[in-house]
Amino acid sequence: MIYILTGDIRTGKTTALLDWCNNRNDVDGLVCPDNEKGKRYFLKVKSKTTFPLEVDSGNDNDILSIGPFQFLKSSFKKANEYLINVNDKKDYSYLIIDELGKLELKNKGLHDSAKRIIIQYKNNKSQHLILIVRESLLDAIIKHYNISEYSVLKKDDLEILV
Repeated sequence: MIYILTGDIRTGKTTALLDWCNNRNDVDGLVCPDNEKGKRYFLKVKSKTTFPLEVDSGNDNDILSIGPFQFLKSSFKKANEYLINVNDKKDYSYLIIDELGKLELKNKGLHDSAKRIIIQYKNNKSQHLILIVRESLLDAIIKHYNISEYSVLKKDDLEILV
């Protein structure tokens, strides 16, 4: 089953998801919270290990800019590899991809892993995929990844996931 957690920008989707994951051992994947400086980083849900994503500056060959944000291409590569490896192991009930947005609509960011993983969950009843998508991009992401069967959740709906 595919769940799409949606809401407006900066409304606490990731924070709500982290709270939901807090006392669970059947969840893996990546979430993308902000650090104390307001910069986004990747957090591996199961191991709680992190690696940077958003930077102020860096090697131009490793920077992917979208709007005012600068992200490390190498971090997206690492994130895609991690998600694909975790998905292949299937050692969870829920897999999280945070988030699919403008970069993924341009076949960048987490697109490679999302494209490969989403196909596997279209009819999967025993394992679940949770995608985080801002509300304004929901229809575009559904169309881009040809997602036909899914359930849309708001952050207050997470409690229904057992």
